[in-house]
Amino acid sequence: MSDVNLAQTICGLTFKNPVLAASGTFGYGDAFADFYDVSCLGGFVTKSVTLEPRAGNEPPRIIETPSGMLNAIGLQNVGLNVFIDRILPQLETCDTTVIVNVAGTSADDYKAVCRGLDGFGAVKAFEINISCPNVKEGCITFGTSPSSASSLVRVLRAETGKPLIVKLSPNVTDIVEIALAVEDDGADAVSLINTLTGMVVDVELRRPMLANVTGGLSGPAIRPVAVRMVYQVARAVRIPVIGIGGIFCARDALEFIIAGASLVQVGCGMFVKPKLPLEVIDGIREYLKRHSLKSVTDLVGSIRTEE
Repeated sequence: MSDVNLAQTICGLTFKNPVLAASGTFGYGDAFADFYDVSCLGGFVTKSVTLEPRAGNEPPRIIETPSGMLNAIGLQNVGLNVFIDRILPQLETCDTTVIVNVAGTSADDYKAVCRGLDGFGAVKAFEINISCPNVKEGCITFGTSPSSASSLVRVLRAETGKPLIVKLSPNVTDIVEIALAVEDDGADAVSLINTLTGMVVDVELRRPMLANVTGGLSGPAIRPVAVRMVYQVARAVRIPVIGIGGIFCARDALEFIIAGASLVQVGCGMFVKPKLPLEVIDGIREYLKRHSLKSVTDLVGSIRTEE
């Protein structure tokens, strides 16, 4: 087989390949421009945009952990108006699919950001952040119950015709129940998982090592949890699933795709290997060739659970 088709179409959008850069790790698409052309990616998700600028949490707010890291950045961002004035013109030149991550402290905040960005062609979809564990108001408070998650999606569905990708939290009893709820009220896709809430203690000082006390755990340590949740959600919903969590090589990404993810997002692995998304794309291509598969679509959800 001379070549394979890596393109994926979900939510009416065509992605060159199934590998995206995750929100919070890629800036606004400019952070990795010195390493490679971002048009090589299937797409990327911007860092969160809130209605008003946010300074984020006090430092220290990143701690390395075994097989991962804890972060408590706190959604630091420039706010909607500066994003429109300074960031959007740059995004209009990106030859890849741009998804804007939207966060807020209230439903009105989310509405205002989606309304403010709805008319811009550079924004192809919204990833609705209802799962960040590092803020005191909003985000995860919407994502921990089916009713609050679905009610927010219902409000946003009335605001925009752009695809709504709801980013789910693993810090819940039943992630499938929440995925089904947001699907019922208009979500076009779900992305999962966001970080797991964790904590590290300095035993000599007997103090938390993060100023925020707790933070979000990411990295290889969470991947088995993420793959399991993607598998469960993909079997339950009719909408596409995007897999996130601890992808550090092509094999990791393939686990998510085989478990049912149509796309994957690479996050903190880029802090270790900036060109990791390109390695993942190449690895998926080689896997398809080796297994005589014509398209990555043929691989989605192809897991065998019975003898």
